[in-house]
Amino acid sequence: MKQYDYLVVGAGLYGAVFACEAKKAGKKVLVVDKRSHIGGNVYTEKMEDINVHVYGAHIFHTNNKEVWDYVNTHATFNRFTNSPVANYKGELYSLPFNMYTFNKMWGVVTPQEAAEKIEEQKRAAGIEEPKNLEEQAISLVGMDIYEKLVKGYTEKQWGRACKDLPAFIIRRLPVRLTFDNNYFNALYQGIPMGGYTAMVESMLSGIEVRLNTDYLAQKAELDALADKVVYTGAIDAYFGYQLGYLEYRSVRFETEVLDIPNFQGNAAVNYTDAETPWTRIIEHKWFEFGTQPKTVISREYSSEWKPGDEPYYPVNDEKNGALYQQYKALAEQEGNVIFGGRLGEYKYYDMDAVIAAALEMCKKEL
Repeated sequence: MKQYDYLVVGAGLYGAVFACEAKKAGKKVLVVDKRSHIGGNVYTEKMEDINVHVYGAHIFHTNNKEVWDYVNTHATFNRFTNSPVANYKGELYSLPFNMYTFNKMWGVVTPQEAAEKIEEQKRAAGIEEPKNLEEQAISLVGMDIYEKLVKGYTEKQWGRACKDLPAFIIRRLPVRLTFDNNYFNALYQGIPMGGYTAMVESMLSGIEVRLNTDYLAQKAELDALADKVVYTGAIDAYFGYQLGYLEYRSVRFETEVLDIPNFQGNAAVNYTDAETPWTRIIEHKWFEFGTQPKTVISREYSSEWKPGDEPYYPVNDEKNGALYQQYKALAEQEGNVIFGGRLGEYKYYDMDAVIAAALEMCKKEL
Protein backbone atom coordinates (compact mmCIF):
# COMPACT_ATOMS: atom_id res chain seq x y z
CA MET A 1 0.00 0.00 0.00
CA LYS A 2 1.26 3.46 -0.93
CA GLN A 3 1.14 6.23 1.71
CA TYR A 4 -0.77 8.65 -0.57
CA ASP A 5 -3.37 8.41 -3.29
CA TYR A 6 -1.89 11.41 -5.12
CA LEU A 7 1.47 13.13 -5.26
CA VAL A 8 0.90 16.66 -6.61
CA VAL A 9 4.04 18.24 -8.06
CA GLY A 10 3.76 22.05 -7.87
CA ALA A 11 1.80 24.20 -5.40
CA GLY A 12 0.55 26.66 -8.01
CA LEU A 13 -3.10 27.08 -8.98
CA TYR A 14 -3.54 23.81 -10.89
CA GLY A 15 -1.85 21.73 -8.20
CA ALA A 16 -3.62 23.50 -5.32
CA VAL A 17 -7.09 23.11 -6.89
CA PHE A 18 -6.50 19.42 -7.64
CA ALA A 19 -5.14 18.76 -4.13
CA CYS A 20 -8.07 20.60 -2.56
CA GLU A 21 -10.67 18.64 -4.52
CA ALA A 22 -8.88 15.30 -3.98
CA LYS A 23 -8.88 15.90 -0.22
CA LYS A 24 -12.62 16.71 -0.36
CA ALA A 25 -13.12 13.38 -2.17
CA GLY A 26 -11.46 11.61 0.76
CA LYS A 27 -8.09 11.05 -0.92
CA LYS A 28 -4.74 11.31 0.83
CA VAL A 29 -2.56 13.90 -0.91
CA LEU A 30 1.06 15.05 -0.70
CA VAL A 31 2.05 18.31 -2.44
CA VAL A 32 5.71 19.06 -3.21
CA ASP A 33 7.23 22.23 -4.65
CA LYS A 34 10.84 23.08 -5.37
CA ARG A 35 10.33 26.70 -4.35
CA SER A 36 10.36 27.86 -0.74
CA HIS A 37 6.71 28.96 -0.93
CA ILE A 38 3.29 27.89 -2.18
CA GLY A 39 1.29 29.67 -4.89
CA GLY A 40 3.58 29.23 -7.89
CA ASN A 41 3.67 32.42 -9.97
CA VAL A 42 0.63 33.94 -8.23
CA TYR A 43 2.59 34.10 -4.95
CA THR A 44 2.28 37.42 -3.12
CA GLU A 45 4.32 38.57 -0.15
CA LYS A 46 3.98 41.52 2.21
CA MET A 47 6.41 44.44 1.88
CA GLU A 48 5.64 47.69 3.73
CA ASP A 49 2.20 46.17 4.40
CA ILE A 50 1.61 45.96 0.62
CA ASN A 51 0.81 42.62 -1.05
CA VAL A 52 3.54 42.44 -3.69
CA HIS A 53 2.98 40.24 -6.78
CA VAL A 54 6.46 38.71 -6.71
CA TYR A 55 6.26 37.09 -10.17
CA GLY A 56 4.46 39.88 -11.99
CA ALA A 57 0.95 41.28 -12.02
CA HIS A 58 -1.89 38.77 -11.66
CA ILE A 59 -5.38 40.19 -12.15
CA PHE A 60 -8.18 37.68 -11.80
CA HIS A 61 -10.85 37.95 -14.49
CA THR A 62 -13.34 35.45 -15.82
CA ASN A 63 -16.73 34.94 -17.48
CA ASN A 64 -16.92 31.45 -15.98
CA LYS A 65 -19.37 31.51 -13.06
CA GLU A 66 -18.31 28.08 -11.78
CA VAL A 67 -14.69 29.27 -11.50
CA TRP A 68 -15.71 32.60 -9.93
CA ASP A 69 -17.85 30.84 -7.32
CA TYR A 70 -14.99 28.43 -6.63
CA VAL A 71 -12.32 31.09 -5.97
CA ASN A 72 -14.79 33.01 -3.81
CA THR A 73 -14.99 30.04 -1.45
CA HIS A 74 -11.26 30.58 -0.80
CA ALA A 75 -10.97 34.38 -0.85
CA THR A 76 -12.92 37.62 -0.86
CA PHE A 77 -12.23 39.61 -4.03
CA ASN A 78 -12.08 43.41 -4.26
CA ARG A 79 -13.48 45.45 -7.16
CA PHE A 80 -10.15 46.09 -8.93
CA THR A 81 -10.55 46.78 -12.66
CA ASN A 82 -7.51 46.55 -14.91
CA SER A 83 -7.02 49.89 -16.71
CA PRO A 84 -3.36 50.02 -17.75
CA VAL A 85 -1.69 53.12 -19.19
CA ALA A 86 0.82 53.22 -22.07
CA ASN A 87 3.83 55.51 -21.80
CA TYR A 88 5.43 56.27 -25.18
CA LYS A 89 8.44 58.57 -24.62
CA GLY A 90 6.49 60.50 -21.96
CA GLU A 91 3.19 60.63 -23.86
CA LEU A 92 0.44 58.77 -21.93
CA TYR A 93 -2.30 56.79 -23.67
CA SER A 94 -5.22 54.63 -22.53
CA LEU A 95 -4.98 50.87 -22.79
CA PRO A 96 -7.23 49.24 -23.90
CA PHE A 97 -7.29 51.22 -27.14
CA ASN A 98 -10.43 53.29 -26.85
CA MET A 99 -11.78 56.77 -27.56
CA TYR A 100 -9.33 58.37 -25.10
CA THR A 101 -6.46 56.76 -27.06
CA PHE A 102 -7.83 57.82 -30.45
CA ASN A 103 -8.52 61.37 -29.27
CA LYS A 104 -4.97 61.74 -27.91
CA MET A 105 -3.42 60.16 -31.02
CA TRP A 106 -5.44 61.90 -33.77
CA GLY A 107 -7.62 64.56 -32.12
CA VAL A 108 -10.76 62.69 -33.25
CA VAL A 109 -13.86 63.21 -31.11
CA THR A 110 -16.51 60.80 -32.40
CA PRO A 111 -16.44 57.00 -32.79
CA GLN A 112 -17.17 57.46 -36.51
CA GLU A 113 -14.07 59.64 -36.97
CA ALA A 114 -11.93 57.09 -35.10
CA ALA A 115 -13.25 54.18 -37.18
CA GLU A 116 -12.64 56.11 -40.41
CA LYS A 117 -9.06 56.92 -39.36
CA ILE A 118 -8.30 53.25 -38.61
CA GLU A 119 -9.91 52.15 -41.89
CA GLU A 120 -7.94 54.76 -43.86
CA GLN A 121 -4.61 53.60 -42.34
CA LYS A 122 -5.51 49.95 -42.87
CA ARG A 123 -6.28 50.63 -46.56
CA ALA A 124 -3.04 52.57 -46.98
CA ALA A 125 -1.11 49.55 -45.65
CA GLY A 126 -2.88 47.32 -48.21
CA ILE A 127 -3.52 44.42 -45.82
CA GLU A 128 -6.20 41.98 -46.97
CA GLU A 129 -5.53 38.84 -44.92
CA PRO A 130 -3.11 39.43 -41.98
CA LYS A 131 -0.25 36.93 -42.14
CA ASN A 132 1.69 37.95 -39.03
CA LEU A 133 1.38 40.02 -35.85
CA GLU A 134 2.42 43.27 -37.52
CA GLU A 135 -0.26 42.99 -40.22
CA GLN A 136 -2.86 41.85 -37.69
CA ALA A 137 -2.15 44.85 -35.42
CA ILE A 138 -2.24 47.40 -38.29
CA SER A 139 -5.54 45.95 -39.50
CA LEU A 140 -7.00 46.33 -35.98
CA VAL A 141 -5.72 49.78 -34.96
CA GLY A 142 -3.95 51.43 -37.91
CA MET A 143 -0.30 52.35 -38.47
CA ASP A 144 0.13 55.17 -35.91
CA ILE A 145 -1.04 53.15 -32.92
CA TYR A 146 0.89 50.10 -34.12
CA GLU A 147 4.12 52.13 -34.39
CA LYS A 148 3.76 53.92 -31.04
CA LEU A 149 1.90 51.53 -28.77
CA VAL A 150 2.28 47.98 -30.12
CA LYS A 151 5.56 47.46 -31.97
CA GLY A 152 8.20 48.38 -29.37
CA TYR A 153 6.37 46.73 -26.47
CA THR A 154 5.66 43.50 -28.35
CA GLU A 155 9.21 43.15 -29.69
CA LYS A 156 10.63 43.65 -26.17
CA GLN A 157 8.11 41.16 -24.79
CA TRP A 158 8.82 38.39 -27.31
CA GLY A 159 12.39 39.18 -28.38
CA ARG A 160 11.34 38.78 -32.02
CA ALA A 161 10.29 41.14 -34.80
CA CYS A 162 6.51 41.62 -35.08
CA LYS A 163 6.77 40.35 -38.68
CA ASP A 164 8.09 37.03 -37.30
CA LEU A 165 5.32 36.53 -34.72
CA PRO A 166 2.03 34.75 -35.47
CA ALA A 167 -1.08 36.93 -35.92
CA PHE A 168 -3.10 35.09 -33.25
CA ILE A 169 -0.98 36.52 -30.38
CA ILE A 170 -2.67 39.89 -30.78
CA ARG A 171 -6.20 38.83 -31.73
CA ARG A 172 -7.43 39.38 -28.19
CA LEU A 173 -6.19 42.99 -28.23
CA PRO A 174 -9.15 45.05 -27.01
CA VAL A 175 -10.13 47.88 -29.38
CA ARG A 176 -13.18 49.93 -28.43
CA LEU A 177 -14.99 52.86 -29.96
CA THR A 178 -16.20 53.84 -26.46
CA PHE A 179 -14.61 55.51 -23.44
CA ASP A 180 -14.51 52.20 -21.53
CA ASN A 181 -11.14 51.79 -19.76
CA ASN A 182 -11.80 48.24 -18.53
CA TYR A 183 -9.11 46.16 -20.23
CA PHE A 184 -10.60 42.68 -19.75
CA ASN A 185 -14.33 43.27 -20.15
CA ALA A 186 -14.97 40.13 -18.10
CA LEU A 187 -18.11 39.60 -16.08
CA TYR A 188 -16.09 38.96 -12.88
CA GLN A 189 -12.83 40.69 -12.01
CA GLY A 190 -10.78 41.55 -8.94
CA ILE A 191 -7.84 40.77 -6.66
CA PRO A 192 -8.14 38.53 -3.59
CA MET A 193 -8.03 40.72 -0.51
CA GLY A 194 -4.98 39.76 1.52
CA GLY A 195 -3.16 38.53 -1.61
CA TYR A 196 -3.12 35.34 -3.67
CA THR A 197 -0.94 33.45 -1.17
CA ALA A 198 -3.79 33.53 1.36
CA MET A 199 -6.17 32.14 -1.29
CA VAL A 200 -3.83 29.23 -2.13
CA GLU A 201 -3.25 28.61 1.60
CA SER A 202 -7.01 28.15 1.94
CA MET A 203 -7.02 25.63 -0.93
CA LEU A 204 -4.16 23.66 0.66
CA SER A 205 -5.60 23.77 4.17
CA GLY A 206 -5.12 20.42 5.95
CA ILE A 207 -2.96 19.01 3.14
CA GLU A 208 0.67 17.96 3.65
CA VAL A 209 2.99 20.26 1.68
CA ARG A 210 6.76 19.83 1.36
CA LEU A 211 8.59 22.91 0.07
CA ASN A 212 12.20 23.14 -1.19
CA THR A 213 11.63 19.68 -2.66
CA ASP A 214 12.84 19.10 -6.22
CA TYR A 215 10.63 16.32 -7.58
CA LEU A 216 12.80 15.52 -10.61
CA ALA A 217 15.90 15.20 -8.40
CA GLN A 218 14.10 12.73 -6.08
CA LYS A 219 11.66 11.23 -8.54
CA ALA A 220 11.99 7.53 -7.70
CA GLU A 221 11.59 7.94 -3.94
CA LEU A 222 8.68 10.42 -4.29
CA ASP A 223 6.92 8.28 -6.92
CA ALA A 224 7.12 5.33 -4.51
CA LEU A 225 4.93 7.23 -2.02
CA ALA A 226 1.78 7.60 -4.14
CA ASP A 227 -0.47 5.67 -6.49
CA LYS A 228 -0.68 8.51 -8.97
CA VAL A 229 1.24 11.72 -9.80
CA VAL A 230 -0.23 15.08 -10.86
CA TYR A 231 2.70 16.88 -12.51
CA THR A 232 2.51 20.63 -13.16
CA GLY A 233 6.17 21.27 -13.98
CA ALA A 234 7.69 21.67 -17.45
CA ILE A 235 6.81 18.67 -19.62
CA ASP A 236 10.19 18.65 -21.41
CA ALA A 237 12.05 18.69 -18.05
CA TYR A 238 10.02 15.64 -16.94
CA PHE A 239 11.46 13.69 -19.87
CA GLY A 240 15.00 15.02 -19.33
CA TYR A 241 14.74 17.23 -22.43
CA GLN A 242 15.35 14.08 -24.48
CA LEU A 243 13.67 15.50 -27.60
CA GLY A 244 15.12 19.00 -27.12
CA TYR A 245 14.09 22.13 -25.24
CA LEU A 246 10.71 23.82 -25.60
CA GLU A 247 11.14 27.59 -25.81
CA TYR A 248 9.79 30.11 -23.30
CA ARG A 249 10.05 33.77 -22.59
CA SER A 250 11.28 34.58 -19.11
CA VAL A 251 10.84 37.74 -17.03
CA ARG A 252 13.23 39.43 -14.64
CA PHE A 253 11.94 41.80 -11.95
CA GLU A 254 13.63 44.74 -10.25
CA THR A 255 11.56 45.55 -7.18
CA GLU A 256 12.16 48.54 -4.94
CA VAL A 257 10.52 50.25 -1.99
CA LEU A 258 10.10 54.02 -2.45
CA ASP A 259 9.66 56.44 0.43
CA ILE A 260 6.75 58.21 -1.28
CA PRO A 261 3.02 57.36 -1.21
CA ASN A 262 2.50 57.31 -5.00
CA PHE A 263 4.91 56.68 -7.88
CA GLN A 264 2.77 56.45 -11.04
CA GLY A 265 -0.87 56.63 -9.90
CA ASN A 266 -1.79 53.30 -11.53
CA ALA A 267 -1.17 49.60 -10.98
CA ALA A 268 0.37 49.05 -14.43
CA VAL A 269 2.14 51.37 -16.88
CA ASN A 270 3.44 49.79 -20.11
CA TYR A 271 6.52 51.39 -21.72
CA THR A 272 5.85 50.98 -25.42
CA ASP A 273 8.95 52.57 -26.99
CA ALA A 274 11.81 50.29 -28.01
CA GLU A 275 14.46 52.32 -26.15
CA THR A 276 13.18 51.84 -22.56
CA PRO A 277 14.66 48.49 -21.48
CA TRP A 278 11.73 47.39 -19.27
CA THR A 279 8.31 46.45 -20.64
CA ARG A 280 6.26 47.82 -17.76
CA ILE A 281 6.27 49.10 -14.19
CA ILE A 282 3.86 47.64 -11.65
CA GLU A 283 2.91 49.69 -8.57
CA HIS A 284 1.52 46.99 -6.30
CA LYS A 285 -0.46 49.05 -3.79
CA TRP A 286 -2.99 50.12 -6.45
CA PHE A 287 -4.22 46.53 -6.88
CA GLU A 288 -5.81 46.99 -3.46
CA PHE A 289 -6.43 50.77 -3.35
CA GLY A 290 -3.58 51.16 -0.86
CA THR A 291 -3.21 54.01 1.62
CA GLN A 292 0.24 52.95 2.93
CA PRO A 293 2.79 55.79 3.43
CA LYS A 294 5.35 54.08 1.12
CA THR A 295 5.04 52.33 -2.22
CA VAL A 296 6.60 49.29 -3.91
CA ILE A 297 7.30 49.18 -7.65
CA SER A 298 8.59 46.42 -9.93
CA ARG A 299 10.19 46.96 -13.32
CA GLU A 300 9.72 43.99 -15.66
CA TYR A 301 12.35 42.95 -18.19
CA SER A 302 11.53 40.28 -20.75
CA SER A 303 14.25 37.81 -21.79
CA GLU A 304 14.77 34.57 -23.69
CA TRP A 305 14.51 31.56 -21.38
CA LYS A 306 17.58 29.41 -20.76
CA PRO A 307 17.90 26.36 -18.48
CA GLY A 308 17.91 27.53 -14.86
CA ASP A 309 15.61 30.51 -15.55
CA GLU A 310 11.95 30.58 -14.58
CA PRO A 311 9.82 29.75 -17.66
CA TYR A 312 6.89 32.19 -18.04
CA TYR A 313 5.34 32.33 -21.50
CA PRO A 314 5.39 29.36 -23.87
CA VAL A 315 6.48 30.43 -27.37
CA ASN A 316 3.51 28.84 -29.14
CA ASP A 317 4.84 28.89 -32.70
CA GLU A 318 4.77 26.01 -35.18
CA LYS A 319 8.19 24.60 -34.30
CA ASN A 320 7.47 24.48 -30.55
CA GLY A 321 3.94 23.21 -31.16
CA ALA A 322 5.33 20.25 -33.11
CA LEU A 323 7.89 19.48 -30.39
CA TYR A 324 5.21 19.69 -27.69
CA GLN A 325 3.08 17.16 -29.59
CA GLN A 326 6.01 14.72 -29.44
CA TYR A 327 6.36 15.24 -25.69
CA LYS A 328 2.58 14.90 -25.29
CA ALA A 329 2.74 11.50 -27.02
CA LEU A 330 5.39 10.42 -24.47
CA ALA A 331 3.23 11.80 -21.64
CA GLU A 332 0.26 9.71 -22.79
CA GLN A 333 2.36 6.57 -22.28
CA GLU A 334 2.95 7.45 -18.59
CA GLY A 335 0.01 5.53 -17.22
CA ASN A 336 -0.15 6.95 -13.71
CA VAL A 337 0.88 10.58 -14.37
CA ILE A 338 -1.49 13.48 -15.11
CA PHE A 339 0.21 16.46 -16.81
CA GLY A 340 -1.54 19.77 -16.13
CA GLY A 341 -1.19 23.54 -16.07
CA ARG A 342 0.78 26.08 -18.06
CA LEU A 343 4.08 24.15 -18.00
CA GLY A 344 2.67 20.63 -18.01
CA GLU A 345 0.55 21.40 -21.08
CA TYR A 346 2.90 24.00 -22.65
CA LYS A 347 0.05 26.46 -22.99
CA TYR A 348 -0.52 30.13 -22.18
CA TYR A 349 -3.29 29.91 -19.58
CA ASP A 350 -5.12 32.75 -17.84
CA MET A 351 -5.69 31.99 -14.15
CA ASP A 352 -9.39 31.21 -14.59
CA ALA A 353 -8.61 28.77 -17.42
CA VAL A 354 -6.02 26.96 -15.24
CA ILE A 355 -8.62 26.56 -12.49
CA ALA A 356 -11.29 25.45 -14.99
CA ALA A 357 -8.89 22.86 -16.45
CA ALA A 358 -8.00 21.56 -12.97
CA LEU A 359 -11.69 21.30 -11.96
CA GLU A 360 -12.43 19.49 -15.24
CA MET A 361 -9.61 17.02 -14.54
CA CYS A 362 -10.96 16.51 -11.00
CA LYS A 363 -14.39 15.59 -12.40
CA LYS A 364 -12.81 12.96 -14.66
CA GLU A 365 -10.31 11.65 -12.14
CA LEU A 366 -12.10 11.82 -8.79
